[in-house]
Amino acid sequence: MSVIEVSELRKSYGGRNVVDGVSFAVDEGEIFGILGPNGAGKTTTVECVEGLRVPDAGRVRVAGLDPVADHDEVAGILGAQLQQSELQPKLTVREALELYASFYPNPADWRPLAERLGLTAKLGTRFAKLSGGQRQRLFIALALIGNPRVVVLDELTTGLDPRARRDTWQLIEDVRAGGVTVLLVTHFMEEAQRLCDRIAVIDKGRVAALDTPAGLIRRSAGATVISFTPSAPLDDHDLASLPAIASIECKDGRITLSGTDETVNAVVTLLARHRITAHQLRVLDATLDDAFLDLTDDRTKEAAA
Repeated sequence: MSVIEVSELRKSYGGRNVVDGVSFAVDEGEIFGILGPNGAGKTTTVECVEGLRVPDAGRVRVAGLDPVADHDEVAGILGAQLQQSELQPKLTVREALELYASFYPNPADWRPLAERLGLTAKLGTRFAKLSGGQRQRLFIALALIGNPRVVVLDELTTGLDPRARRDTWQLIEDVRAGGVTVLLVTHFMEEAQRLCDRIAVIDKGRVAALDTPAGLIRRSAGATVISFTPSAPLDDHDLASLPAIASIECKDGRITLSGTDETVNAVVTLLARHRITAHQLRVLDATLDDAFLDLTDDRTKEAAA
């Protein structure tokens, strides 16, 4: 069952369409990711889901409720960590956690949450004295303190070091395991690939693709990358004739090909037929980065056309 429904969402500023017909649905208990270049309309989209912006057109529902017309009810079931947030400078971490807990009838115990996010030692520290990463961890805690049914996380781990980032990923997986639906906006491909069940790629205000991480990777122009240095030159025509070949690069005697598993098998056959040895042979699967670039890079789109 879908807990978030977005249909033909549109929002413009100064005559410019920032969100231009975005549609997607998020299932109960899912971690749903939104990826896109800067300025693609990701944050505006989730702000409409949160009820912070009024759409120009389209339909948004959270658990069947309109985030604008039913704002109070939605606020009771939806937690949000915004891309940019501030608190009163003199407020301590403990005071912020206690204050936000008081807003909800059945809040989470903020103490283990603070411990999990590495904030226990900072409970007496004023907000103005926190580092960027510490502030980010505090806002994640505040998003979760109301025991929400749905949580929206916009740039979840920006400013966190690699260890804190991975600890936060585990926290989000635990939150989902507890039945909370997560809508995650991120520009970290590793984060999206690790956490998300499905991903919507938004580009220029539209959904360019919606699939699982593995499904998006399979759409990449070159799902597999093969690189090697041949012991003897290979004919350009033979390389260009390889099945499912997407690109060929020859530099300083080293050949890099992108294609599929079928391309790999054909390369092995080609080398054997000409009795050529492949030195430093590397075969790598494409990543979510590759798929993202294929979906959002205008040069890639023009080449495909």
